[in-house]
Amino acid sequence: MNAIVLAIFPIMMAFCAAYDLLTMRIPNWLSAVLIAGFLVAALLAGFSWETIGMHFVAFLIALVVCFILFIPGWIGGGDAKFAASTVLWMGMSHALSYFFYAAIAGGVFTLLILVFRKFVNATQLPKWDWLVKLHDPKVGVPYGVALAIAALLAFPSTNIFSALALS
Repeated sequence: MNAIVLAIFPIMMAFCAAYDLLTMRIPNWLSAVLIAGFLVAALLAGFSWETIGMHFVAFLIALVVCFILFIPGWIGGGDAKFAASTVLWMGMSHALSYFFYAAIAGGVFTLLILVFRKFVNATQLPKWDWLVKLHDPKVGVPYGVALAIAALLAFPSTNIFSALALS
């Protein structure tokens, strides 16, 4: 059972990254699934209500910080909710490492997108809507991809991963 619960997080990360890449949005229901999945995982991991509460404090701090970044348009609203929902799984002790990985992955991913836009001729691309949109310099970068990569890098060192993997 724990293996199934542990699989929720990486499956959701892959799904969210793909959804963002293909549609340039991350709907609220994906963040809701991450929140519900965390509650199930935390209870199965034997987390105390105090520990679960501290994970929600980390979530709320991340949500506020991400919405401050959303206001000037530096990140999308879906990215803000997705990042905060991911921090819920990280907890206070791993939130900073997650955001560090997100900054690195985001920088690399953004550079790759910029290189793609500059050096790949749009007329040579298949006419897939998502690829045409990704190539358009007026469209932002699907940062959910970088957020998901960062989450997958940070997840194995989290307390919830350790608790579920060892029990």
